Amino acid sequence: MWQSEVRVDLDAIRENVTRLRSGTSAELMAVVKADGYGHGMVPAARAALDAGADWLGVCTLDEALTLRREGVTAPVLAWLLSPGLPLHDGVAVGVDLGCASLPQLDEMIEASRRADRPARLHLKIDTGLSRGGATVADWPTLLEAAAKAQADGLVEVVGVWSHFVYADLPGHPTTDRQLAVFHEGLAMVERAGLRPRYRHLANSAATLTRPDTHFDLVRPGLAIYGLSPVAGERYGLRPAMTARARVMLTKRVPAGTGVSYGHTYLTEREANLAVVPLGYADGVPRHASNTGPVQLGGKRRTISGRVCMDQIVLDCGDDEIAPGDVATLFGSGADGEPTADDWAEAVGTINYEIVTRFGGVRVPRVYDGERP
Repeated sequence: MWQSEVRVDLDAIRENVTRLRSGTSAELMAVVKADGYGHGMVPAARAALDAGADWLGVCTLDEALTLRREGVTAPVLAWLLSPGLPLHDGVAVGVDLGCASLPQLDEMIEASRRADRPARLHLKIDTGLSRGGATVADWPTLLEAAAKAQADGLVEVVGVWSHFVYADLPGHPTTDRQLAVFHEGLAMVERAGLRPRYRHLANSAATLTRPDTHFDLVRPGLAIYGLSPVAGERYGLRPAMTARARVMLTKRVPAGTGVSYGHTYLTEREANLAVVPLGYADGVPRHASNTGPVQLGGKRRTISGRVCMDQIVLDCGDDEIAPGDVATLFGSGADGEPTADDWAEAVGTINYEIVTRFGGVRVPRVYDGERP
């Protein structure tokens, strides 16, 4: 019998990808970085490809190489690349690389020489996020150098891309400003003599709300796991992850009993307490102390006292709860259980963080909808 588990519905991922594909004429890159947002990178990638995803997106070179080792042959883009990495290993197995500076370009040229094949590059322009990407001022120099390297047969400029700041707030003026900068950047690309096959800008939010930003390729991440990037909207997506555990211990305590570290919670009356073996080592935010919602015994309850490394406690009042009963922290909400959105609201974060937290190694991930 299992003690705690994260269940991932791969059919939900397939349905979400199918829904997203139906809303665009662009190719679709399923973003499976960060261990598939906690859902498991390789199973999530395979489910997305089953449903027609054309590309996979990851952050690190190691993530991309893991996909290749697992037999995934679809196009993969990796974009978070620090100096000194063995980029030639990625080039050798056809991993596309994000490039945003002259030093990065130099490393990718060297990688192409070592791998004895051109490195496939996606040049990134910073349109306003002020994170990755070349600034508008540095963009022409990067394009000139990339065009020369391509003419020399050392690289192939496959794509040009950027990333939105406020796409999760539809109507925010920053999105239009970024789109205008991106168009300016594309004009510079053309003047530099480059003709990349892919122009890509749209994340999950823009994929769902801004078809004018789809260009040749969209890059949904959160949405393929069934969570919406736009507060208050669901877009017909189905959450794929459920986190739950079996009650380990129950006890009857008198009124005024302090619960968990620091006694930040006191029972108001005689009550049944349920100890649930999930804590912050498993992904439960410590900020969920006295706020996190949990469904147990057909009712929504709130974590009583501080979240511990391995455990939480629930005040169940006079309800009869037994060891082995299932406590659900979050799921799709179809059976009245809390959702990742409910948890995000309770602890003052975003649904992305909630599911990604549960990608650790201690709580087993169980997959529904696996295919041979």
